Amino acid sequence: MASLDIILKKVNKTYREGEVVSGVVVVHSKDTLHHQGITLLCDGSVSLQLSAKSVGLFEAFYNSLKPIQLLSYTLEVAKPGKLPAGKTEIPFEVPLKAKGNKTLYETYHGVFVNIQYLVRVDMKRSLLNKDLSKQTEFIVEYKEQKSASSADAVKPVPFTVTPETLQNVKENSKQNVPKFCVKGKLNSSTCCLTKPFTGELVVASSEVAIKSIEMQLVRVETCGCAEGYAKDATEIQNIQIADGDVCRNLTIPIYMVFPRLFTCPTLATNNFKVEFEINIVIVFQDDNLVTENFPINLTRY
Repeated sequence: MASLDIILKKVNKTYREGEVVSGVVVVHSKDTLHHQGITLLCDGSVSLQLSAKSVGLFEAFYNSLKPIQLLSYTLEVAKPGKLPAGKTEIPFEVPLKAKGNKTLYETYHGVFVNIQYLVRVDMKRSLLNKDLSKQTEFIVEYKEQKSASSADAVKPVPFTVTPETLQNVKENSKQNVPKFCVKGKLNSSTCCLTKPFTGELVVASSEVAIKSIEMQLVRVETCGCAEGYAKDATEIQNIQIADGDVCRNLTIPIYMVFPRLFTCPTLATNNFKVEFEINIVIVFQDDNLVTENFPINLTRY
């Protein structure tokens, strides 16, 4: 029996462009192990796919959504030969540099857009023995940049939600919405991924009892090319910030930590976009709900 493993030098597996991804390939074998060569592949790519509702609309370019290769290195870590019984460690180093004119985008695990970086090791063996393979993911983050010092970078976003301000309700239906008024502010619409999203809200009045107030973090992913674009919004996480019929005129804090990997700096390219929004959702006792939407811009620093 033999097994392969990859151990990266950095415990957190997080790298920035220009750094070196280094580590060791670990081979465990009870007996002397004959092999036909060990190769290591370092790969980074953007995978795009369409939602079920968009496939029929955009069949013209459905097959053109091929993965976008950002990074590709192959190196031979061991020539054909044999390894002694026990544990063998083979060191490797791969420069983290984009292919051609490509950009190394941050690692991001979405629904219709995926940006992933992998190190894979393959050991070729004789016909009678099964080839061995092992892969591990590493994380890519943008290099630190000087943060914007302008006041616009961190500008509070005040809001007031009433039946009259609701966007997606027809005028003749607004009379069926209970009278209420919720005021508040988001501390900034430009948010650093490593810092919490904060703000506050106050229920000034409501003629119907409130059941819950929630905050949703939503990803808006756009895939496409010259033939057309498919845009889909999906929820990343939902946090309850108030439970029950809250006291009127009481300040309720808004606080949310951005989840790693499921968020990344706001991104717009020719083939895809990854954008983010916040929804403030007020659920009434009769289970009717109203939503106020806020586009936000995510940055690394």
